[in-house]
Amino acid sequence: MTARLSRLISALGVVAALLSLAAPAHAEKRVALVVGNNDYKNVPKLQKAVNDARTMGDTLKQLGFTVMVAENQNRQAFSETLLAFDRAVGPGDTAFFFYAGHGFEIAGQNFLLPTDVPAATEGQEELVRDASVLADRVIERLQNKKVRTAILVFDACRNNPFERSGTRAVAGGGGLAPMTQLPEGVFSVFSAGPRQTALDRLSNDDGNPNSVFTRTFARELTAPGVNLVQVAQRTRRLVSEMAETVHHKQIPVYFDQMVDDVFLNGQSKGPAAAADAVKPAAPPQQLAALPPVQQLKPQGDSVNAPIASFSRHNGGWSVVFSIADPTLGISWRMGEAGDFRETGFIDTLDPRTRKRMPNPSIELPADAPAATIQVRYVDTNGETQGPFPIRFDPEAALIRDQRKILDLTATSWLSFREFNGLLVYYTQLMSFRCAIREARIGIDSAVPDKVLKMPPCDPRDPSSIPHDALPYLKLTPSTKSVSVELTYRDGSLSEIKTFRR
Repeated sequence: MTARLSRLISALGVVAALLSLAAPAHAEKRVALVVGNNDYKNVPKLQKAVNDARTMGDTLKQLGFTVMVAENQNRQAFSETLLAFDRAVGPGDTAFFFYAGHGFEIAGQNFLLPTDVPAATEGQEELVRDASVLADRVIERLQNKKVRTAILVFDACRNNPFERSGTRAVAGGGGLAPMTQLPEGVFSVFSAGPRQTALDRLSNDDGNPNSVFTRTFARELTAPGVNLVQVAQRTRRLVSEMAETVHHKQIPVYFDQMVDDVFLNGQSKGPAAAADAVKPAAPPQQLAALPPVQQLKPQGDSVNAPIASFSRHNGGWSVVFSIADPTLGISWRMGEAGDFRETGFIDTLDPRTRKRMPNPSIELPADAPAATIQVRYVDTNGETQGPFPIRFDPEAALIRDQRKILDLTATSWLSFREFNGLLVYYTQLMSFRCAIREARIGIDSAVPDKVLKMPPCDPRDPSSIPHDALPYLKLTPSTKSVSVELTYRDGSLSEIKTFRR
């Protein structure tokens, strides 16, 4: 009897375990926080930021979001609101953060200004930093909560709120800096480009309660079967066209680090979807699956694991290792097997060890395949640390390296030359085309609408220009300026650059 009872209890335990496995996991939610700040105490007040937040809140409710609306937040209230947002989101959720109000850029970092931000003057940048909310910190908080998708929208590109007659303003900008280095799964939209101001209205007769950007973005967001990138592109085009009617330059920009399409109001209907139209539609809140961001921790005992930077040149690859610890020697190998090779030394004394500095770089052939580089080093105690694995992906490294060069040489993307007419050369873009998905130019226009033709990327000789490729366009002699915008391989957009004769 006891044995039979024991077997029954065991069987019930197995059934319970199977039922627990079959039970649905934590349901993914859509959670939004919208913030609108009008009533600033020490800097100019705004008129439409609260209305913009309310409009976005209503729009996101239609799309299945649980919405938190916060208005006229001082610093303490803003912090408490962000804590409430933290508690509302969880792993796998879709988080949407919308901010309308004053925003300010200091040294490349974006700060969202609470209503009690002090009226700072020149040299008081730290006052602004301490009293404001760092936009990057919002992203970090959502990452820590392991949300699947984070969407951030900033209608905060207005004039410098600290400019006052008779004083020197805080060193920064009224517009926000581009957020190009976003983690995976994050999508951000700005109501205007760098150093551009966003319009609250088109004229004094414009009675719309919302800003030009928010009224457009909210409408496009509810369009059925349109993914998030298409929403941003449509908004950019419509807003820039409306701004041009009043001779103003406002071109919204977006930065996309999502690995798949995201639809907020139903999937697009392609041929297959049309054939299956009789089937029940998926719930509108269903999103494309995006992997959560993973924090890769160094392997081994030392927290100062080496990192590497890769640069491509005509002869192959240069790899430079950066090691925080003082080192007496560096060695490496490709893959998991084989002997380690010493990097040697350079003719420089390391002031930390008073010995010759190990050579921090190695060379790889141009056709080196993807592999893991194992790196180890000897610390000042004579002990070997590592090996530490460093992933070498030639395609990704090439794109990253060329993107860096393009960012650093943005003033050289285009050049004019008069030779049997007017020519505009884009040799620089063609030389680093492996990082570019598409390049557009606008002739005497701030809106780039013409695609530049470029040959495909050749990973074997990426910077060379084929002999039959023409790296220039012929323009009419009356041309005054050419604007250019790049779409990089990761889907993010460059700032629109305007080149004048």
